[in-house]
Amino acid sequence: MIIKLLSWNLNGLRSAIQKGLMDLVLSSDYHIMAFQEIKSDGKNLPLEFSTSSYRVITNSAKRPGYSGTMTIAKDDPLSVSTEMSMDEGRVLTTEFENFYLLNCYFPNSRRDLSGLEMKLDFDRNFAEYAKRLEKKKPLIICGDLNVAHAELDIARPDDNHQSAGFTDEERKWFTDFLNEGYVDTFRIYHREGGYYSWWSYMHNARARNIGWRIDYFLVSRSIENKVKDSGILSNITGSDHAPIYLVMEF
Repeated sequence: MIIKLLSWNLNGLRSAIQKGLMDLVLSSDYHIMAFQEIKSDGKNLPLEFSTSSYRVITNSAKRPGYSGTMTIAKDDPLSVSTEMSMDEGRVLTTEFENFYLLNCYFPNSRRDLSGLEMKLDFDRNFAEYAKRLEKKKPLIICGDLNVAHAELDIARPDDNHQSAGFTDEERKWFTDFLNEGYVDTFRIYHREGGYYSWWSYMHNARARNIGWRIDYFLVSRSIENKVKDSGILSNITGSDHAPIYLVMEF
């Protein structure tokens, strides 16, 4: 069975809807769509959501207009968990027959790095959470992890060394996490640089492709052979992030 998944940091659900999100939702053949930074309580959704073929699950932050995750799926999940959310809707876990899907919006370590230790604590706790889940079934982890892993994943690595999202500490955590048994699916198909999923709104960065790849689909190594495609839909606008996709065959 082929399963198509999409992940997208919307930078605001309402804003994305105004910019045509429902056209994508209603015209696509994705089985599961995972959204981050919805900045919404998930209420008062457009009528099209309730009349679509998707089941809608939201995990909102307690703070209004901040963070949050949302997963829509054509099949009802076997279970839903909001563990690891930090009252900010950071992680929404849905269980399906062949895998757990972890829809994630990791904290940002902040421009002055004042949030770096908090981010690293979250990273370490997330790794432990993933390890516990994986004892039950394989994982698909998607979303905005707020880190560019390698120099290939950022347009100007020398200018951004030790910037938030490209510190040695954050990158080391990512390397260590992959070494625990996970695969960055995008790198199965794209070994070169120049591919990014986030661009600043400033200085015409997107048109100039001066970006960062901070959005990922990771899978447990045990199901790496089931990955059929993974990529970035950089032509789709509506957010400062581009959607990313994954195709699996179970």
